[in-house]
Amino acid sequence: MGEKPPILVSGNLPASVLEYLRKDFQLEYHAEDRPMPRPLLLGSLGDKCGLLAMITDSVDEELFTHAPQLRMVANMAVGYNNIDVAAATRRGILVSNTPGVLTDATADLAFSLILATARRVVEGDRIVRQGEFRFWAPFHFLGRDVSGKTLGIVGMGRIGQAVARRAAGFGMPVIYYSRKPLKKSLEKALHATFVPFADLLKEADFISLHVPLASDTQHLIGKKEFSLMKRTAILINTSRGPVVDEKALLYALRKGLIAGAGIDVYENEPEITPGLEKITPAVLLPHVGSATLETRTMMARMAANNLRAGLLGQTPPNLVNPEVMRTKQGLS
Repeated sequence: MGEKPPILVSGNLPASVLEYLRKDFQLEYHAEDRPMPRPLLLGSLGDKCGLLAMITDSVDEELFTHAPQLRMVANMAVGYNNIDVAAATRRGILVSNTPGVLTDATADLAFSLILATARRVVEGDRIVRQGEFRFWAPFHFLGRDVSGKTLGIVGMGRIGQAVARRAAGFGMPVIYYSRKPLKKSLEKALHATFVPFADLLKEADFISLHVPLASDTQHLIGKKEFSLMKRTAILINTSRGPVVDEKALLYALRKGLIAGAGIDVYENEPEITPGLEKITPAVLLPHVGSATLETRTMMARMAANNLRAGLLGQTPPNLVNPEVMRTKQGLS
């Protein structure tokens, strides 16, 4: 039996997943629970045929030049805008992602942000911890109702639909905008109504973003869009940071164009626009949409399965660039 092919895992995964990969591969992995430093990542790829990458890794032309043996990149994320898929495809490198598995965790977090912003949960927690809770009064520390308010969902894929299902429990009318309207039967099941984008911005009390990052969604929400929103509206973003023009968001919050925002992703992550951290009506989280033990473990297993399949000559279950596989199989 030949020597096992060498692979690199750029993150610290559950022991069970690492052991699974060791059965078929020579495994090198980054044991720290933080992004692998770029020089170390590039310097570790010289002989590797596979990379299980984190969303924080820039998998680009520079990386590919340091990895002449690379045949497969398994991204541990549903999004893959961190990967130059076109460059990978030109080089015959398979790319996969981990869709579906993080739907419920991200939808839960989106709804957590809806509740936290509307009811000023973070502010209230801070006041109690700082010893400033001294009395109850009828109009002290008022938030806003969630039940019965209109929820606008932008992007009605798996996660958007999961958020709509959660909204039913709060009696929230759901309006949505997506590239393609859902089938009428699914709209009925979700109690959701398709509306034009501008109408959604004008009518929704809460606007939750669930679109992928693409050329037509970058800065989808900017100055113009904020000007259309209700002054009582709250924006929720658990999709991708660049979907929102962060400077425009800061301006909208400072000027009271909207009432608040719940943000989990940032335009230049991990940096945020200076001043945003001082805005009280904003709840800011450190990109934890899929950060549950169960979900991250499932994501790791899915990424490992994708990598194993691709390197053993099988079609990865979640292949992003199938044209590479067709070429390898002589079906182009």
